[in-house]
Amino acid sequence: MTSKQKAFLTTAMAAVLGALAPAAYAQTVSGDVVRLGVLTDMSGIYSDISGTGAVEAARMAIEDHGDAVLGKPIELVSADHQNKGDVGSARAREWYDGGVDAIFEMMASSVALAVFEVATEKEKVAIAAGAASSALTNENCSPFGAHWVYDTHALAAGTARTLATQPDSNSWYFITVDYAFGHALESDSSAFVTSAGGQVAGSVRHPIGAPDFGSYLLQAQSSGAQVVALANGGADMVNSLRQAGEFGIVQSGQKLVALLPHLTDINAVGLETAQGLLLTEGFYWDRTDETREWSRRFFERHGAMPTMVQAGVYSSVLHYLKAIDAAGTDEAAAVMEKMRELPINDMFATNGLLRIDGRMVHDMYVVQVKSPQDAQYPWDYYEILHTIPGDEAFRPLEESACRLVEGN
Repeated sequence: MTSKQKAFLTTAMAAVLGALAPAAYAQTVSGDVVRLGVLTDMSGIYSDISGTGAVEAARMAIEDHGDAVLGKPIELVSADHQNKGDVGSARAREWYDGGVDAIFEMMASSVALAVFEVATEKEKVAIAAGAASSALTNENCSPFGAHWVYDTHALAAGTARTLATQPDSNSWYFITVDYAFGHALESDSSAFVTSAGGQVAGSVRHPIGAPDFGSYLLQAQSSGAQVVALANGGADMVNSLRQAGEFGIVQSGQKLVALLPHLTDINAVGLETAQGLLLTEGFYWDRTDETREWSRRFFERHGAMPTMVQAGVYSSVLHYLKAIDAAGTDEAAAVMEKMRELPINDMFATNGLLRIDGRMVHDMYVVQVKSPQDAQYPWDYYEILHTIPGDEAFRPLEESACRLVEGN
């Protein structure tokens, strides 16, 4: 080939690529900036689990992505939803209308369910981390929603399924927080108990932020159930665990189960009270070299080891930004498509997968709280008993009521 022919071919190829660029390679970012919002509990009973730590985790993800995506800057805003669905819904609407592209975390199930509705209406992305209700990827699923860390089905698949098969743990009594999260956790756990041949002896419900659990614990004791299950979280979990110790629940012969404790809850209660608890986790800081490296970075900035919620916020923000890179745009439908296509590999999940119903499927871990004598260093709280593969932890698609699933 002569030099003239080479020059002609080079010019021709450049012209072809130039013609294709607007259709195939165009990169568009609305408003020339990607805006992310962390909407969470900053001052209430879940603030230690999420709160400022969730904001810090999101900031770490943005920094690790280079503080930019598709050559455009990334802005981060945050707000306290006060664990109220109407407050969360109003803030989500305000943010989306003001140019926020995606909202993360949400913590309370009532808030997440409300935000998912707004996200569907506005065609904007919403990714829940700390919210637990399995309805988010079931009857209330959204084409623009994702549920990242755990749900009530996965929590029950770990703790309730593990215990209910034991002959001394087949009658259960639930102390349940009275809103969407608690109802779903009790329902999903009860299903595993009864499917294992056990029975639910009864339940009692308490308001969120209850100051005293004495009457609820007395009812649990008088029920004669072998297992007293706490279907609550945050400060409610901490207070009910402490008071269960004072009432001698375990000493009287009943087993005490916490269905959604977090690392910070165990830290608040102390190993002396929490030792022996069986629970299900989506992330533990001391599991691998990678989790330890990231968690120590987080500790340097936040002063506490990360909960699974805070680690999940980092993972979801980072994956969202990677999906924008892959899509070449921050347009919500295109980004969601790429989020489903790309495997999730980071310190939180290995080969995680975002399904069509919005469920991010990843391994879960059944752990037991160590005794004070077995803990070798600060925050050394868990012994991992076994790993639950993601496809066993989360509700199968064929059982889903999500309208996005083929056949529904």
